[in-house]
Amino acid sequence: MYYVKLILTIIIPPLGVFLTVGLRGAFWLNILLTLCFYIPGFIHAAYILARGLPQQQQA
Repeated sequence: MYYVKLILTIIIPPLGVFLTVGLRGAFWLNILLTLCFYIPGFIHAAYILARGLPQQQQA
């Protein structure tokens, strides 16, 4: 599932964030960043995906 999220994050950053955190503030922030430019949205999505990985392994 992690690799699917990674590929979706590269293609559509808000979708990768949504699959990681749901409809929380990080998702809406990522939409705004992606609408401004792709790169800030991608960087934020990569950060959220990397931060969420250890939490998923523990569950």
